[in-house]
Order: sequence, then structure tokens, then C-alpha cells
Amino acid sequence: MEELLFPGLHCPFPLKVNRHVDVLQEFGIEWVVRFNLLANESTYKRFCKSNFFLLAASAYPDSDIEEIKIANDWLSWVFLWDDQCDLSDLGKKPDILKLHNQRYLEILNGAAVTSEDTALVLALSNLRERILAKTSVTWFHHFITSFQEWLEACTEEAAIRAKGIVPDVDTYIMTRKSSIGVDAFLTLTEFCHNLTIPDFIRKHEIILKLQFLTGHIIACCNDIFSVSREMLSGDVHNLVLVLHYQQQIPINQAIYRVVEMHNNAIQTMMDLEASLPTFGEEVDAELAKYISGMHAWIRSNHDWYSQTSRYQSIERLELTQNYEVLNS
Repeated sequence: MEELLFPGLHCPFPLKVNRHVDVLQEFGIEWVVRFNLLANESTYKRFCKSNFFLLAASAYPDSDIEEIKIANDWLSWVFLWDDQCDLSDLGKKPDILKLHNQRYLEILNGAAVTSEDTALVLALSNLRERILAKTSVTWFHHFITSFQEWLEACTEEAAIRAKGIVPDVDTYIMTRKSSIGVDAFLTLTEFCHNLTIPDFIRKHEIILKLQFLTGHIIACCNDIFSVSREMLSGDVHNLVLVLHYQQQIPINQAIYRVVEMHNNAIQTMMDLEASLPTFGEEVDAELAKYISGMHAWIRSNHDWYSQTSRYQSIERLELTQNYEVLNS
């Protein structure tokens, strides 16, 4: 049965949870503590309440233990870097972001760590070593490419914030699809589920559209649940707020518009899947698992946002109402 995880927000894909979920949290906390990624007690408590392990466990439900541990640590790294950008105002400093991004890419491409490297760099080097011990260099290059696209999109967002402008809707959607990081997360689906996706499938028009829709759906969900956080921080990089400013409509109406865009994308995705041609028995089997990975990410993302305290606030409705009064 189709479930409603936010008023009107549809997600028809079933939830599956990795069998290793019960041990994943402990492993994840041990890793971030070992690499000194949690600066203080407050950061530690915030990390524990975020429950990233639940996101990983349902995004990669069929993964073996070592692969799911890597995916979980990768998600922790991404969110901790995102927090560091927000807390240090790096999200408005594209030139400084480029320097960090350059170092991250150097590390993933095999550069040795130095005494001047940050804790995040050391942790990233550890992830590289663990991934390469489990997979091919060819796949890892695909992963680095998707990681680089994510970093570049985050820098583009920072440049827009630095200018103090509200992007137009189309520009925002295209940038957000990359800055949400879904292409890298879907590449990890191949790693976690031991898939072999031929290059011609990666470049197929329908597959590219499905990847775009997956990112768009997840971004819409993210922006609906995190809009109160963006309003508090004064960040307009949220589709709800972009619609609010660009189309001069109330926040609640903008939320309903994003819900509608999300639901339309879900239906478009299902229609596209029904139109896929056959590529032969072996390729079709791998592709079916890959598309199931897209479904898993969409469902995992919906459920995680419903459960995590990272974006939840009892003042959500109050904040929205006050924001509309102040901006009316």
C-alpha cells in the first residue's frame, strides 16, 4: 500500500532494511570518533541523534557488512562536511571551498596525507583505502567523477549565496540535483550490491533521466523537511524558498507546489521504467537491481527525514507562520 510520509508526499516504493542495521550504529560512531570528526560533546550528541546509520541501512538493504560500513562512514563524512560548511560560513565562500575540494580530490586520486591535513582529509584517505580493497580501479574512477560533480555543485551554490541572490527555479533544480550528491550515492549502490553496470547502460537516455529524477525527488523531499532550518539560517537555497521569492507566493503554498513536483516526478519515473527496452537477460538483471537501488534511496531518504532529529523542530509550523508575517 502506498504510504504518505508527509502530507501529500507519496512514496510507493517498499522499505527494506539491511540485516546488519543493529551493529551499524556502533561501527559508525567508532569510526567518526577514531578520526576525531566530532569536535565536542554537542557535535557528538547531534551526530548520534541524526541516525545516519538508518539512512545507510535502508538505502543499501542488500549490502554485506564491510560494504555497508563503508557506505555508512561515507554518509557520515558527507554530512559532517556539510555541517562544517554551515557552521563556519564556508557555504558562502566558494574560493575557499575550491581549495578544500581540490585537496579532497587529490586524496581520492592517491595523494599521501601530510601533517597539515585536516581530520576530514585523514578520514577520506581511510575511506579510499577501504573502498579500493573491495573493488576495481575502474569503478572507483566512476565514483571519483560523481564525487567531483557533487563538490563542484556545492561550490556553485556557495557562489550564488555569496552574491546574495535567489536563483531562478530551473537553475536551482539543475544545481540542486548535483549538490544533493545522489549520483555518488547511486554509484555506491553498485559497490554495495556488487553490480556490474556496462558503460552503454550508464549513458542510456532513459537511465540518465531516471538518475536525474531520483536526485530531483530526493532534493524535493530534502527541501520540504529542511525549509525551517534554511529560514532560520537565512539561506534561500531551498526549492520552497526559491518558489516563495521568485513567484511571490506564501510559504505553505510553495510547500504544496514542491510536493506536487515531487509526486509528478515519482509518476514520471515509474512511466519511464515501464518504457525500458530489454538489453539481454544478464544486463536486465543488473539493471533491475540498480533501479531498485534508486527506489531504495528514495524510500530511505523519505523515512529518514521523518525519523531523524536533524531537521525536525517543534517550532516548524510556528516558524513558517512567523516567516510569512515578517515577509508579507
